[in-house]
Amino acid sequence: MKLSIVIPVFSEERTISRVIGRVLAAPMGDGFDEREVIVVDDGSADGTVAAIEAMATREGWGDVVLLRHERNRGKGAALRTGFAKATGDVVLVQDGDLEYDPADYPALLGPIVRGEADVVYGTRFGRGARQRAAGATVWNWHGRGNRLLTVLSNMVTGLSLTDMETGHKVFRRDVLSRITIREDRFGVEPELTAKVARLGARVVEVPISYSRRGYAEGKKIGPRDAVRAVWCIVRYWVGG
Repeated sequence: MKLSIVIPVFSEERTISRVIGRVLAAPMGDGFDEREVIVVDDGSADGTVAAIEAMATREGWGDVVLLRHERNRGKGAALRTGFAKATGDVVLVQDGDLEYDPADYPALLGPIVRGEADVVYGTRFGRGARQRAAGATVWNWHGRGNRLLTVLSNMVTGLSLTDMETGHKVFRRDVLSRITIREDRFGVEPELTAKVARLGARVVEVPISYSRRGYAEGKKIGPRDAVRAVWCIVRYWVGG
């Protein structure tokens, strides 16, 4: 099978080279013999694009495709662009910072390879998840907010997730091809969750490692995104 890894990026000059390096070095696990990496720069205002292009001479760059938005449009828009370009049998989302570890790919892909799932979420809160600290005050707010949003999402969708907002999501291509993303920003997380639930897809969670960061380290999601998420949970379950 072929794996497509989609990396939405916005102003991650300090981390993107290391992220791509780790992605290229990460094991895919059993069942995969081909890989493509699609980086979508979402109108970065720093040296992100230059950092990515500087990697072009390194071994393994042939696996990487760089797409660009002229202006910042949001994570949902970047995923929409990346998903449209992806050609793999399975599509995995990797954030462009260092919060999520590519070393978790075999665990994330395993349920799909074994035929146990159509969609896999990497949970930061489930039993076995591993977190490394940074920005504790910010994480207290985000952690509680994420848990509340997940509960609300579960009430609407009937799923039993512990981490709906996770940045590590994996989809069988045939499921993803039946979904049209409408959200441009972080509302894409509850939108995707509602839509895979409406399709009756088999959704499985696996524990992952997570290195949380605060706003000083570049975290971008904020309170208004949480408000939007509540609206998206209801809207995309009803339809849209």
